[in-house]
Amino acid sequence: MPKDNRWHRKETALFGGASIFCAMVTAWLLAACLTDWSHFGKPYLAMILCSGGIFILGLIDDIFNMDPQHKLAGQVIITAILVFFGFRLAWTDSETLNLFLSILWIVGITNAFNLLDNMDGLASGIAIIAGAFLFLYLYLDPNLSYISAPLLLTLAAYLGAVSGFLVYNFNPASIFMGDAGSLFVGFVLACLTITGAPSQTSGQGFLHLISVIAIPILILFIPILDTGFVSLMRKLFRRPISQGGRDHSSHRLVAIGLSERKAVLVLYLFSAVSGLMALAFNRLSIGASLVLITIYLLFILFFWIYLAKVKVYSEKSIMSGEVSGVITPILIEITFRRKLFEVLLDLVLITIAYYTAYLLRFEGFLGLNFAFFLNSLPIVIACQILFFYIFGVYRGVWENTSIRDLISYGKAITAGTIAPILIFLFLYRFYSFSRAVFVIYWGLML
Repeated sequence: MPKDNRWHRKETALFGGASIFCAMVTAWLLAACLTDWSHFGKPYLAMILCSGGIFILGLIDDIFNMDPQHKLAGQVIITAILVFFGFRLAWTDSETLNLFLSILWIVGITNAFNLLDNMDGLASGIAIIAGAFLFLYLYLDPNLSYISAPLLLTLAAYLGAVSGFLVYNFNPASIFMGDAGSLFVGFVLACLTITGAPSQTSGQGFLHLISVIAIPILILFIPILDTGFVSLMRKLFRRPISQGGRDHSSHRLVAIGLSERKAVLVLYLFSAVSGLMALAFNRLSIGASLVLITIYLLFILFFWIYLAKVKVYSEKSIMSGEVSGVITPILIEITFRRKLFEVLLDLVLITIAYYTAYLLRFEGFLGLNFAFFLNSLPIVIACQILFFYIFGVYRGVWENTSIRDLISYGKAITAGTIAPILIFLFLYRFYSFSRAVFVIYWGLML
């Protein structure tokens, strides 16, 4: 039934999650029994049984409307049982910390999909995209062996079940998955990312640890992002995080003029790009991957800041004093610190552009040139920030940028590129520095 705090406006069948659960379990069971049960079925039996418990928990919530704390307690209990049977992250050398992170990861992703199920086809479509990129990541892994086959089989059963449901769930939906379906979909995908994600072993270094953590997070980035975004906005506006509402990313996209279908497709696109970023760790060097991901995250940051400004709460809610005590000081602080934020952002962008210029010039392998990059970076940053101030780049406002501002920006970039060249020419006679690096840097900054 439609509710005031929900998006849909017509009566729609709610128990579509049962079809997902039955389809996946049946496909997995048949495939495992027809191949080699001890190899294909037994390793994932605990996950299937616990996912059945999550499904039943969601079904009870759909029928009897459980309190959020009771539902969360049930999720933690079921997840703890699964972790006991060996479904654990391997992010650190500490087994205790890995156990805690595993419970947090599974429960967090499970609830992220529960919150993401707020528009026709959104949660199921994102689940398919994330699952497909996890499948690709495993399939393209050069170390793929017979050991990974059970995971691929289970993942294929999952993708088939959710894909069949999406046909009837995409806008206009004729059936919803309900809490039973969204909890099940999120729980299974969280478990499969634990099994398929790379592990960290002692002595592999900090950069490898970053890739280990980044791959599952990027594959499931949109559910994580939307949950964090909604939780933050509700906290700022003093609204219960567990209470449903029309303040998700999808609702804000509709509020700025997109249709429901286009809003969902935009989030599909972001999910696909995040999946490609996860694959980049397998195909590119760590340095190149981090550059791409940093640029992507900066774009995400600005886009979601824009979405945060979209009006989704009623005037009555705002004028009643619910938010004035919290949001006003924060907005004042953000405005006061805006110029500082611009400088810090430029520092990041200059570093990325300069490092990318080195990567492009030396075809992804810096070797001994990395030392020249590190030694010259402070001079490049100092010169660029200085000329940004000299040419008045920080005086303007982003929203009111004019042609004159763009010309000033171009002059600042050019001067900020030439100045380090002259300094290095004077100090080192430009020995071991590449002129092409600065040409590429200038082009990237423009």
